[in-house]
Amino acid sequence: MSIQTLDSHSEELLQQYRNLLPVYTQMAEVIPQRLKGFFEEAGLIVAALEHRVKTEGSLAGKLRLKGSKYQSIYDITDLVGIRVITFYIDDVDKVASVLERLFEIDWDNSIDKRKAHEIDSFGYLSLHYICRVPESAYFDPEHPELNKIRFEVQMRTLLQHAWANMNHDTGYKSGVEIPKVYVRHMSRIAGMLELCDDEFSRIRRELAEYRRRVQKLVASGNLSDVALDGDSFRSYLAIKPFERLTRRIASINQAEVQEVDMSAFLPLFQAMRFTTLGDIDKLIKDYSDAAYQIACFQIGLTDLDILSSSVAPQNLCTAFILKNGGGRIGLKLMLDQLNGESEGNGYMADFLVEQCKDLPFMNQ
Repeated sequence: MSIQTLDSHSEELLQQYRNLLPVYTQMAEVIPQRLKGFFEEAGLIVAALEHRVKTEGSLAGKLRLKGSKYQSIYDITDLVGIRVITFYIDDVDKVASVLERLFEIDWDNSIDKRKAHEIDSFGYLSLHYICRVPESAYFDPEHPELNKIRFEVQMRTLLQHAWANMNHDTGYKSGVEIPKVYVRHMSRIAGMLELCDDEFSRIRRELAEYRRRVQKLVASGNLSDVALDGDSFRSYLAIKPFERLTRRIASINQAEVQEVDMSAFLPLFQAMRFTTLGDIDKLIKDYSDAAYQIACFQIGLTDLDILSSSVAPQNLCTAFILKNGGGRIGLKLMLDQLNGESEGNGYMADFLVEQCKDLPFMNQ
């Protein structure tokens, strides 16, 4: 059936659409850009931010079915559509909160499909807001109609989005009857995806709580109670545990300290069988003098005026390995861990063994 078969009222609506199409197009481009900026300010990371303007053919099909329902083109709320896809189900409400601050929400026409309880309705649990740009937020005297146009924002998780796409591809919700065995399989997948969505959010909440707990323990100095892992090590580095030794070493030549990433030391400490932050703290307390002795021998007679902040933990590890019988092999493993495996690390290990053998800490 062609567009020409529309009644006169629907034809008028279609012409209104054509007149406003440049405004729709502008809104579909500008609004997602603004949303992206607000999400970044809120520290909210989304998986995708999509937009579209309903095509003339699609609108004609809609008007053919229910054109009499609309008095003017402004009564149609989905001509501009925006979809926000989040990683976590908790973030859907955060996105909604941003929209509520930015736009006027048409609550009567907005739908929270998450309230559905059927197991096969997973893909339709997204939150739909019908929005309008208030004049207080933006007004263009050349296009006052912009503040009259309502647009739709769909908010859903990545897994909900995947489910909706599967439904679309399989015709599961198309009204065409399909064998019950496939309905059952799809329902099982729906339940699994819903469980995954909930579990991802739960894990994120528990990890956030774990990180807060670790930060409190680190700040309180209860380091022996904190297991050594990526999160705890980052929190530990935030209190700059090696800074005092680094400054002491830099004072040998009044050198400038260049800060570098210390994350490479985590697997090294783990390879040295350190299991808590207390083990690293004990390393600093017990081996700082030895690390300083190594630095004095290495740079005391040089004019080196720039030092890496890694000098302190590396010298601590060197002293620990040598004092505990690790010798050349232990030093080679340390250097391979920090710098990547190379034959040159073996020569450097030999040099360190020879360099340190007569230092005071080795004979104590």
